[in-house]
Amino acid sequence: MTEEPIESGAIEVSVVMPCLNEAESLGICIQKANDALQALGINGEVIVADNGSSDGSQAIARGLGARIVDVKAKGYGSALLGGITAACGRFVIMGDADDSYDFSAIGPFVEKLRDGNDLVMGNRFAGGIRPGAMPALHRYLGNPVLSRIGRLFFNSPVGDFHCGLRGFRKAAIERLDLRTTGMEFASEMIVKATLMDLRITEVPTTLSPARRTRQPHLRTWRDGWRHLRFLLVYSPRWLFLYPGAFLMLAGLLVGGWLIPGPRRIGTVGFDVHTLLYAAGAIIIGFQSVVFAFFTKVFAISEGLLPVHPRLTKAFKYITLETGLAAGSLLVVAGLAGSLYAFIHWSLGSFGALDATRTLRIVIPSLTALMLGSEVILSSFFLSVLGLSRR
Repeated sequence: MTEEPIESGAIEVSVVMPCLNEAESLGICIQKANDALQALGINGEVIVADNGSSDGSQAIARGLGARIVDVKAKGYGSALLGGITAACGRFVIMGDADDSYDFSAIGPFVEKLRDGNDLVMGNRFAGGIRPGAMPALHRYLGNPVLSRIGRLFFNSPVGDFHCGLRGFRKAAIERLDLRTTGMEFASEMIVKATLMDLRITEVPTTLSPARRTRQPHLRTWRDGWRHLRFLLVYSPRWLFLYPGAFLMLAGLLVGGWLIPGPRRIGTVGFDVHTLLYAAGAIIIGFQSVVFAFFTKVFAISEGLLPVHPRLTKAFKYITLETGLAAGSLLVVAGLAGSLYAFIHWSLGSFGALDATRTLRIVIPSLTALMLGSEVILSSFFLSVLGLSRR
């Protein structure tokens, strides 16, 4: 797929740089971007999305002909969103203004965009990381682990989730309705682009030591957690569904093993105390699975996630009525078990009971009662989430 010719005089590429006190390196970055646009014969512009600099960065940008966009809302994501919104180009190349990325090497990004890609990611692990450019903790743990989690959770083709140099088709990225304001903006763009089936590719990118004497804006543990938190929240399957299903399965297997009577493995004995924990695992697991459905339905209804065909098909059968029926059956089973336990107690003239025997009836009965009640309440809540609204 090849792009249609750019209209005469129209801006094809906007280079957007988020800026917060980058006076030491901003001029170099702007000059490299201007030289690259001229060398490639591209009608473009350089935009500095300033996030409240107090070191004279604005004057440097004006002196080199860059357009300044003042972004009052603080944060890396806020600055970039402000710059992207103001961009006039069909394509946007974004990159940090600390000279860690080489803006003279934007040619491959533009070529990939002209070939029809919607998002072109830089990959520092493929292009090379120069000595001193990235802390060892980021290089060997943080970035690889978070990128691997992103690929696992969302089946994304991106090998470097946090590369700051990337290019994209402005119209395509605007459709993603990006919302995060901090460093996790980098992950949100990739996750949503993957979920929306945008065409994504990568180009090798070199990372150099940042040209600055001030402390970096990135905070390792805080921003790493924000990235991980975003990946988890946007993947209800891995946050709620899979752990919950595992707990339920483990609880059912252990509970079914212990209901007939005490068990031993070697010298270790298992009895009603373990059965109680198994019941707890079933209940907690069920709540987690239900939360996965709640989160998915809410995210889809709010436009945070795309419509999921299999989930839509499943909800033809998972209705309020089926939920009420299933929940009622569990409640009836729980009440029947409780009644049986009561009769057993009455036969002993309501005296002392053999706890190990009685609890094998009471624990499953109470578990059924709780699960039935949760199924009924969850069915009503899911029906509320699924209401059509303007």
